[in-house]
Amino acid sequence: MSDLTPVVSVYDIPKDIRSELAIYSLELQVMLYQRGIASKAAAEQFLSPNYDTELHDPLLLSGMVRACQRLEQAISAEEPMVIYSDYDCDGIPGAVVLHDFFTAIGVTHFSNYIPHRHYEGFGLSVAAVEKIAAQGAKVVITVDCGTSDIAAVARANELGVDVIVTDHHEPGSELPTAVAVVNPKLGAYPFPDLCGAAVAFKLAQAMLQLGSYSVPAGQEKWWLDMVGLATLADMVPLVGENRVLAHYGLTVLRKSRRPGLQQLLRKAKVNQGYLTEDDVGFIIGPRINAASRMDAPEQAFTLLATTDEVVAGAQVTALEKLNTERKSAVAQMTKELHGWIKGLHDIPPVLVHGSPAWRPSLVGLAANKLATEYNRPVFLWGRDGNGVHKGSCRSGGGVSVVKLMQAASDSFSEHGGHHMAGGFSIHDEMVFNLAEALQSAHDTLGAASQVATTHTIDAVVSLDAVWGQLRRDVAQLAPFGTGNPKPLFAFTKIAPTAVTTFGKSQEHLKLVFSTSQRDIEAIAFFAADATFSREPAVGTPLTLLAHIEESYFMGRQQTRLRIVDIV
Repeated sequence: MSDLTPVVSVYDIPKDIRSELAIYSLELQVMLYQRGIASKAAAEQFLSPNYDTELHDPLLLSGMVRACQRLEQAISAEEPMVIYSDYDCDGIPGAVVLHDFFTAIGVTHFSNYIPHRHYEGFGLSVAAVEKIAAQGAKVVITVDCGTSDIAAVARANELGVDVIVTDHHEPGSELPTAVAVVNPKLGAYPFPDLCGAAVAFKLAQAMLQLGSYSVPAGQEKWWLDMVGLATLADMVPLVGENRVLAHYGLTVLRKSRRPGLQQLLRKAKVNQGYLTEDDVGFIIGPRINAASRMDAPEQAFTLLATTDEVVAGAQVTALEKLNTERKSAVAQMTKELHGWIKGLHDIPPVLVHGSPAWRPSLVGLAANKLATEYNRPVFLWGRDGNGVHKGSCRSGGGVSVVKLMQAASDSFSEHGGHHMAGGFSIHDEMVFNLAEALQSAHDTLGAASQVATTHTIDAVVSLDAVWGQLRRDVAQLAPFGTGNPKPLFAFTKIAPTAVTTFGKSQEHLKLVFSTSQRDIEAIAFFAADATFSREPAVGTPLTLLAHIEESYFMGRQQTRLRIVDIV
């Protein structure tokens, strides 16, 4: 449900703050105030991030000096080094940053290691350490993992391998006995919410700051494309230092000379010069993640790291093939699930299903489809390469999957997430009782399982307002993401002149509205007219909740609305 009264109007802003923000339009004043910005200086900093003045000294990070000293020693002695990164769209870009750094300073005695998602799982494992040690490595630098890998680091120490952890995950009560644990959540670093790739970038910055290398001044700024990619894809809060990194990361992504990135965007018909955070989230990120979901994370790494046009082209083709295979696998899984649901006498309030043949890395995508389609929570599981039953869950109908898992906690060896989505591992003996346990939890919790779903309206505006200052105000607040959501506007008492669908399978919804200047389209991907709180009809007035966005698909510039709800 949605309250169509904006949370804050310009008249709710204290007079002294309105005076501070008076140079901005009334709508922008409200949007800034809602983001906690209450002074002219803070507004200028937010709207115009400054790379040179707003990034913190990398040497303030815990363990950074020790990490640099050990790397300097390894470089001087030409000790074999391994960059060990996570397999997602944070770890892989972070690995590319360190690869580019070592390449730039002329170091060749290093290699990259990305664990196999299905067989090795997340983090630094004992088995991986033993394999790396057997190959002669003396130093391992982790990217986006390692803070909780106590046993693996201890084993590395036994084998004479020094570990430098660079990570951003929450530290536990015990830290690994590494040479250094570089993590913004430790010590007194001023900004704790960096992503893993940003921490790796900080390591490269610190090395350049402390060492004497023949690297052109500012060379490291070209690596910000990877930092921006990871910052946006990993959904860390886009405030403070992350806003600077995301802003400049997008700037560099639009100019990036990486042939793999250029060819990937051309293949997807995305104009690189107008790349947005949505393109990162819906085009680049899923393809990088598809590599690990389909057993080939190295292909995503090579795509981003290579400077060879031919190699890049081959990797783009391979990655597109993997992404297609991933879509087909999820479609087949969804088809099986539809067949199962069709055979049920009644559809239960919680859908729970799984198969040992399903990959845990794919079940979340199918769960999301079903939760949207059936408007209820969905729990799906598969079995990984080590025989562990793992799954993903998605909310539907306002039910918190976290509350359900907590109420059925005896079924899980691990579980976590947030109200809308989560992940879990199941005790082997509970696999076939999971549905019963979750149904019982749902029945026992009753209304307590619900989490209110509301939309926060920034302003009620007319369609004509879109063509004026408003869209320029919105553009100034970008990039959007966690901690800096897209402004949401309510357009009231408007009647569509057309209600249509588009896409290869007509899977997307489009409404058309008339304005005093020209028609404007409002779209929703993977949605039907019955998806929303109210079904739209030509000529019937409605209230549209939507974001204002700019599209540059296939060379066509278009201002349009992205539908959030119709009421």
